Amino acid sequence: MNARIPFFSFTRLHALLVKEFIQAFRDRLTFAMMVGVPIMQLLLFGYAINSDPKHLPTAVMSADNSVFSRSLVAAFENSDYFKIVAEPQTESEAEKLIARGDVQFIVMIPENFARDLVRGTRPVMLVEADATDPIATASAIAAVAQLNQTALSHDLVGPLSPLAAKPPPFEIRVHSRYNPEGLTEYNIVPGLIGTILTMTLVMMTAVAVTREKERGTMENLLATPVRPLEVMLGKIAPFIVIGYVQVCVILLAAYFLFHVPILGSVTLLSLCLIIFIAANLAVGFTFSTLAKSQLQAMQMGVFFFLPSMLLSGFLFPFRGMPDWAQTIGEALPLTHALRIIRGILLKGNGFADLWPNIWPMLIFLAAVSAIALRRYRQTLD
Repeated sequence: MNARIPFFSFTRLHALLVKEFIQAFRDRLTFAMMVGVPIMQLLLFGYAINSDPKHLPTAVMSADNSVFSRSLVAAFENSDYFKIVAEPQTESEAEKLIARGDVQFIVMIPENFARDLVRGTRPVMLVEADATDPIATASAIAAVAQLNQTALSHDLVGPLSPLAAKPPPFEIRVHSRYNPEGLTEYNIVPGLIGTILTMTLVMMTAVAVTREKERGTMENLLATPVRPLEVMLGKIAPFIVIGYVQVCVILLAAYFLFHVPILGSVTLLSLCLIIFIAANLAVGFTFSTLAKSQLQAMQMGVFFFLPSMLLSGFLFPFRGMPDWAQTIGEALPLTHALRIIRGILLKGNGFADLWPNIWPMLIFLAAVSAIALRRYRQTLD
């Protein structure tokens, strides 16, 4: 006669708990993701994210070598929002700096500035701002508005003290380039092209290849004389087409729904994006060689996408982050893709302006592809 099995047993529960804990700790990759993602979020949001960037790179074009112009430049730097990194001699040099994104502001002090100031004719100083990211420049522009009242307070003394009375002795005009109205759509919508491609392509590639491994169809492919490079190209080629379909949909929506200008060459944009798409697909293929299941592939995709989104300048000003975070961001392809996309759409940049952001993506693509191919060869054993 069989003994009656108890409805609930702490012994059975204990055995099951021991089994589950052992299984959880054996899956080291999943456990590392569960611990690593919260730590990464804490570090990024706690230390790297800053919506009030300071020490923004600024170029100064001064045609007036006087004590007043030097005091103005010092006042800009003392505000903590500006960092003088260049002194172009011509307008074309200054234009190239702001078009390539090397500087965020151009300060132009006109000729005879000191003479006109002493005469009381209120000379005009021009400040040009790269407003493709209006959040990054908003606080700095607000600080500029106060400089004409305080910048020369130590110089306008004695016989010049009447000039310190209101109105201010000189005028500052701010010209917001590329996005005069400060519309966030002009910044966010183009950035969605790179962000959506990163999220979808990395995860789709990693999961698609891992799914074949789970179903056993990958073993049949490995048994054929197909080389690793051929397998990799064959796997990512269809997703390149999918990526371009996504780009077309977002571009059409950006132009017709959000009225984002397209000032540059769409052909050049397409050529640049193929490098970016291939880089993301190579990352996904690499994850597929590391993951043992689709769940692990998804986890690694999230682990890659999260810092890409936060450190690329998509949601938060890139130059507001500390140096170590900017170094990590420079290594991510999304950072350079966003600069290329916004540069072509909003600035009308050409190939020469985009090259500083093209070659880092090429290096990233080559490095990740090499890792993927090496890992793939290991799976042949």
